[in-house]
Amino acid sequence: MPSATVAPSPIHASPPAPTTRRTRRAGGQRITNNLTGYGFLIGAILCFALFSWYPMIRGVVMSFQRTRRGVTTWVGWDNYERILQDPSFWTAWKNTAYFTVLALVLGYAVPFVVAIIFNELRHARGYLRVLIYLPVMLPPASALFLFKYYAYDPSDAGLFNAILKVMHLPTSQWMQSTSMAVPAMVLASTWMNMGGAVLIYLAALQNIPGSLYEAAELDGAGLFKRIRHVTIPQTKLILSLMAMLQVVATMQLFIEPLILANGAGTQDSATSVAYLIYQHGFFQNDLNGAAALGVIMLLVLGGFSAVYLRLSAKQE
Repeated sequence: MPSATVAPSPIHASPPAPTTRRTRRAGGQRITNNLTGYGFLIGAILCFALFSWYPMIRGVVMSFQRTRRGVTTWVGWDNYERILQDPSFWTAWKNTAYFTVLALVLGYAVPFVVAIIFNELRHARGYLRVLIYLPVMLPPASALFLFKYYAYDPSDAGLFNAILKVMHLPTSQWMQSTSMAVPAMVLASTWMNMGGAVLIYLAALQNIPGSLYEAAELDGAGLFKRIRHVTIPQTKLILSLMAMLQVVATMQLFIEPLILANGAGTQDSATSVAYLIYQHGFFQNDLNGAAALGVIMLLVLGGFSAVYLRLSAKQE
């Protein structure tokens, strides 16, 4: 007779795969990684909240208050009305706007041209990178004092006046002149900060495929046509970003008038909005007026950034 098939006993069945233990271990590792990431994130958020967001919120609140002899009262828009009636307010905005326009011509265009020249070179490129970046490593105060006492000396002993004298051109009083104060500050600021911009532009230029330039050369394009039709379109994103950063940075002009022009300059020719905030807060002991002026600057820069982001989104 055929033997009957005996079903295996549950006791001798193969044990299930240990997926539960692995799942628990993976879940615990995931939680540990998330806690570590959240820990670093909380630290960064606390730093921003303590040193950036809280001062901004506190400045907005102070702009609607007035403190006299330790007593703080709410005064509404009085601080803003008082700031707008200050004659130095409009002079500071005019000087700041003038500085920003000149800085876009020099501090924005010149580094891009220098980067294009460096990109075309085949020898000594690394040495020139170091040379152009050296002023960035100098403390800003040291670099500005160098300009003030060596380059902008109003006598014939000054470097720039000596060059003008050799070329038989009229000399200048530089920072003591009402017409040359802002251009002189732009020149010093460009020399100090152009090294970083040159390296950023140079990195963007080196990412452009060489085949595009080869195709342009085969079509008979010269240097300027290659720059117009290949270089600028391929670096349009970084150019627009650097333009926004340039405007935001130059609108916060402060250390240049403070050191080169001893603050306001001749007939307020070097007064900037940031220096006017400093003057209200520390010389006139008007912290509420300084806060109102700071809020106005914040709104102007925020509006410019919003317009830039809107235009960038449309271009994309």
